[in-house]
Amino acid sequence: MKHKLFKIVSATTMSFLMSGAYAQSDGSPIPKVSDHWRFEVTPYLWAPGINSTLFFNDKYLNTVALSSSNVLGDLKSGGMISAEAHYGNWGIMGDLVSATLHQNQTISTTAPTAQGAVPAKFATSATLQQTILTGAATYTVISNKDAYFDGLVGVRSIAITATLGLVLDGTSLNASDSKSTSTVDPIIGFKGRYRLADSTWYIPLYADIGGGGGTTNMTWQGMIGVGKTFDKWIDVSLAYRALYYDMSNNGLLQKTTMKGPQLAASFNF
Repeated sequence: MKHKLFKIVSATTMSFLMSGAYAQSDGSPIPKVSDHWRFEVTPYLWAPGINSTLFFNDKYLNTVALSSSNVLGDLKSGGMISAEAHYGNWGIMGDLVSATLHQNQTISTTAPTAQGAVPAKFATSATLQQTILTGAATYTVISNKDAYFDGLVGVRSIAITATLGLVLDGTSLNASDSKSTSTVDPIIGFKGRYRLADSTWYIPLYADIGGGGGTTNMTWQGMIGVGKTFDKWIDVSLAYRALYYDMSNNGLLQKTTMKGPQLAASFNF
């Protein structure tokens, strides 16, 4: 169902983009800086592939590798939204990614008994709950008819809980354990967009880097894509987004990369 939903949303948005290329619209995709409040709310769907080493109960588990399709298939609940508010050159922004992933697997092995080793199957389950919240103050450093860029300074917090379960097939024998990690890190970066050939098409850009907030050695995030303004109140974009975390020895995420396509609709008012 989630695979079909993603395909439907992607196909609908791409057809919307293509049809919009012929629409009569001379609206600029570049925001205008003025002494009035302006707001932007962007619900989106980000389907990142995940590559990670988990540091779980003093052991490194090198088995966390999910493709974008795996993430959509294992997604049990979640929400993704960003918002901005600007007055003049100054502004604030926030971004929230909340998701719960669950995966089941069966492992075939042998188990020792009084009669010797016999075949056995273990049912394993892994649940990863994560909430990533980014907040920053922004200041417009470039604003002209073709480009708009804000510098930003803020923080990103991440809270993750990993739960592993094990059940011996055909018996009541089971075991489970969980571990949680949370951290808040300062970040610095920029965001903006570049207009393509005086059209309503644009390239959205985002980048930040930070770390040092307790358990994090370094974190960075980047995004680039293509978008179109259909009216002064709505933009649609398709981008590629990546988020990286490298935590210290006692952190749950060791060298974790989340990267994949992002489909977004921005409402401006």
